[in-house]
Amino acid sequence: MKFRILTCGLLAVGLLSSCSSSRDTLSYFQDIDTQTTAVELKPGEYMPKIEPADELLITISSAHPELSAEYNLPLINPATADESFLGTGQLKQSTYFVSPEGDIDVPMLGVIHVAGMTTEELAVYLKNRISKVVEDPTVIVRLVDYTVNVAGEVVNPGTYKVNRERFSILDALSSAGDLTPFGERTNILLIREENGKRVAHNLDLTSADLLSSPYFYVKQNDYIYVAPNKIRNDNAKYNQNNAYKLTVISTVVSAASVIASLVIALTIK
Repeated sequence: MKFRILTCGLLAVGLLSSCSSSRDTLSYFQDIDTQTTAVELKPGEYMPKIEPADELLITISSAHPELSAEYNLPLINPATADESFLGTGQLKQSTYFVSPEGDIDVPMLGVIHVAGMTTEELAVYLKNRISKVVEDPTVIVRLVDYTVNVAGEVVNPGTYKVNRERFSILDALSSAGDLTPFGERTNILLIREENGKRVAHNLDLTSADLLSSPYFYVKQNDYIYVAPNKIRNDNAKYNQNNAYKLTVISTVVSAASVIASLVIALTIK
C-alpha cells in the first residue's frame, strides 16, 4: 500500500514538473505558423518620416558638376574642440537642420517644407525641380541623426545610431544584445512622438501579430523599454527586504555595542 502511494506521488510530481517545464517563457513568436504566416510589405512602409529638428545630408550631382554644384551647401572644415577632428585637413559637406516649422532652405530652390516626407520622397521632389535646369541629376537624401534608445532588461541598454532606414523592433533589440532571461517578452513598451504628442504602445514578442504591427519598424528617436518579468521583480523585492533587515540588524548591533561600551566604562569608574 505504501509503495503504491509513493509511486502515485512520484508520478504526480513528474507530471507537474513536465507541465511546468513545457511552458515557454523565452521564445519569440510562439503562435507563429511557418507554413501560412506571411505579411505583405507595402512599398516604403518602413521608411521614417522627416520631422522638425532632424539633420539631413543632401547630395546633388550630375554629369555637369558646375551646374549641380550650385544646389549643394558649401563644404566646411569639421575641425572642432574635439582633437579627433583637428589637423585632418578634410572638408565635409554641410547638413540641413529641419526648422521647428518643418522647413529647409535649399540653395537656388529656396524654402521647402519637408516634414512628413520620407527621404526618398524628398529626393524625388528635388530631382524633379532640379531637372528643369540640370540634365539627369542624382539626388541622395539621408537622415544623419537616426538613433533609437533601448532600455530595461536587455544585455546592453543604450542609445544606438542607425545607419539604414529599414530598422525594426527586432533589429533594435538585437543591437542591444537581445533580452535578458528576466525580460518580459509580452510587454515591450515603445514610446514615440506622433503629431506633437508622446504616445506609448505595448508590443508582444511572443505573438506573430507583431509582424503586421504598424510599430514593427521603428523610427528616429523611438524609446524602447523592456519591462522586468515576475522573477526579476520578486528577486528585487527579496533583495530589498534582506537589505532592510540587514540594515536594521546592523543598527541594533551598533547601538547595543555603544550601550555595552558605556556600561563597561561606567562600571570600571
